Amino acid sequence: MGYRIAVVGATGNVGREMLKTLAERQFPVREVVALASERSIGREVSFGDDDVLKIQDLSQFDFRGWDIALASAGGAVSAEFAPRAAKAGCVVIDNSSHFRMDPDVPLVVPEVNPQAIAGYSKRHIIANPNCSTIQLVVALKPLHDIAPIKRVVVSTYQSVSGAGKEAMDELYNQTRAVYALTEGGAKKFSKRIAFNVIPQIDQFMPDGTTREEWKMAVETRKILGADIQVAATCVRVPVFIGHSEAVQIEFDAPISLEQARNALAKAPGVALVELEHELQFITPLESAGDDAVFVSRLRVDPTVPHGLSLWVAADNLRKGAALNAVQIAELLVRDYLSTPA
Repeated sequence: MGYRIAVVGATGNVGREMLKTLAERQFPVREVVALASERSIGREVSFGDDDVLKIQDLSQFDFRGWDIALASAGGAVSAEFAPRAAKAGCVVIDNSSHFRMDPDVPLVVPEVNPQAIAGYSKRHIIANPNCSTIQLVVALKPLHDIAPIKRVVVSTYQSVSGAGKEAMDELYNQTRAVYALTEGGAKKFSKRIAFNVIPQIDQFMPDGTTREEWKMAVETRKILGADIQVAATCVRVPVFIGHSEAVQIEFDAPISLEQARNALAKAPGVALVELEHELQFITPLESAGDDAVFVSRLRVDPTVPHGLSLWVAADNLRKGAALNAVQIAELLVRDYLSTPA
């Protein structure tokens, strides 16, 4: 017995990670199909150690009889295919931003608001949050349960893999060009990313914030179900894999450092790092390939009445995208979908 799973955007960074994660976690699969655009037809992707899947054309694919689609193909693609797949009876877990703020589509991080999955039945679509939002709310939830959070100020340091394979290639090529004393052009990013940081992720909005910063604010409120003020500054950094965040939290009530430590140590999905030597933190490099959201440098923020500061790092391709989607699928089949014959 098992489920028929479609992976949409299977040639991209996240799509490949979804296939890898399904295999690693031994998801109950009966059949897997890899879907992408017409130009990728016939290309091969791996599923587990032994299986190779040939890419099929998403635009022509019939979703009737398929149970779940894990999608990471961009908002425009999801807007077109997801309603079609849902109408055919396939539940879509979508990694794009297109459906996240739809009131009839649950926005889910399994360690934070698993109960929200129940709302999938309205449209047969579940939204996967933004990668930087996911690791933030996993760290915030156990603290919010102790003392309601009033305000969050977060600065992100986001790797180029969050912008796709072309962005990773651009960092590699620009770095090589710098050492060769030549110029590597900027195509994927607005400025050179090698040996630089860029305080722009996604497009600027009329008020001067970027869409990435806006997404972190509105998604955090929807997931936690609370009117939390969020001020975000999102920065692209020359790191291949792994996002990190400097987070300052202001609470509505007192919370001690000991309470925070105990809550984070017990929280699902969190790895609290308190090493005995002076390097008491985890970097993006160390988080790459791991499922956990690493929290370190936990300390009191003395600038507000009830404040804490912390450092959060996670693999954006795994927990920030593929793993979170697969965890949603695991809860879906455990609690909501009937077992296929």
